Amino acid sequence: MRTRNQRQRRNVLKSLGAGATVAAMSGCTAMSSSSGRYSRQYSRNPWVAPRISMENVIREVVGHRPYRPSGFVVRSEKLDAKTIVHNYGHGGAGITLSWGSSALAVRETLGMEHREAAVIGSGVMGLTTSRLLQDAGWKVTIYTRDMARHTTSNVAGGEWGVASAHDPEVSSPAFKSQLAFAARIAHHAHTNLGGADYGIHWTELYNLSDRPFDATPGSYDHLYPYQTELQPDEHPFDSPYVRVSLTMMVEPATFLRRLTEDFHQAGGAYVVRDFKDKSEFVAMDEPVIFNCTGLGAGKLFGDTEITPAKGQLVYMPPDPAVDYLTIGGGSDLLYMFSRSDVLLLGGTFKVGDYSTHPEPAETARMVAGHQRIFSSFG
Repeated sequence: MRTRNQRQRRNVLKSLGAGATVAAMSGCTAMSSSSGRYSRQYSRNPWVAPRISMENVIREVVGHRPYRPSGFVVRSEKLDAKTIVHNYGHGGAGITLSWGSSALAVRETLGMEHREAAVIGSGVMGLTTSRLLQDAGWKVTIYTRDMARHTTSNVAGGEWGVASAHDPEVSSPAFKSQLAFAARIAHHAHTNLGGADYGIHWTELYNLSDRPFDATPGSYDHLYPYQTELQPDEHPFDSPYVRVSLTMMVEPATFLRRLTEDFHQAGGAYVVRDFKDKSEFVAMDEPVIFNCTGLGAGKLFGDTEITPAKGQLVYMPPDPAVDYLTIGGGSDLLYMFSRSDVLLLGGTFKVGDYSTHPEPAETARMVAGHQRIFSSFG
């Protein structure tokens, strides 16, 4: 019988378009030469393979996505005289959905006379919620255990995509509608902030698969311009099926740093505090409290569904010549994101795994798998 964890991983793979066949791990060598045999429709630069090797690994990091198979929570409730607005549980799509989900959360305050709020949590949901409140004229204080640079948001991959926000076999039609609405708002907001200031830019995304892509248009295809399937003689990847589109890359460190600066410039204040129980909220001065605590919502509010989905990332030195991203093309989850700060390899999606240490075997798998993907460049 298929385990729940296996089913979760299968759904993520299906959403990403990645192949499920186990790739050979041996006989791989790092490639760095460019390939002039193929033209690129969206870039004038030549194909360049990333310099991937174990010797180039500069850091391995682990993050825990706050995952709920039924989807993220946006709703309000009363706690004595306080109004609690929840905004948590976005899986691996927190940066992607940040502006949209936070807009839904702020919408919960319509009709309120209060204009003072506490936001619990300084990750991307806490920051975007705070900024939208400030834009609406609220005085906002962020209460947090960790500053933004120490949150899970800061070790995210950053490609704009909603694939790991929920389990489509578990989530309800109502949630899927809410997700689509949040995605549209978030997509519009991110496009408005494109450029170096917020670390957002458009780039090519290549989905690699060992099986044909679903011919049925996806729910979010319209948010990925110029989507095209390539024939084997149109690309250099060691993969039988390749789909190219344009996507946004959001560089987490730049994005979070700029949001933090904007929050301060708008008069926001930080208080470092670690809440142990929701009863502590009752004694706070602010009448409206936004719960943007991610995994912490499980303990604070008794959410038994939320669970970590462990992700491991491998950082290598940045390579400006590599101006595209890849998803798929190997065993389990694989992705390569070329950013200005690092060249990043992923990935894992281990539901229920609370361990915080990087696993050497996963690093070796990701490095070898990506070496194979680019082995046909020349």
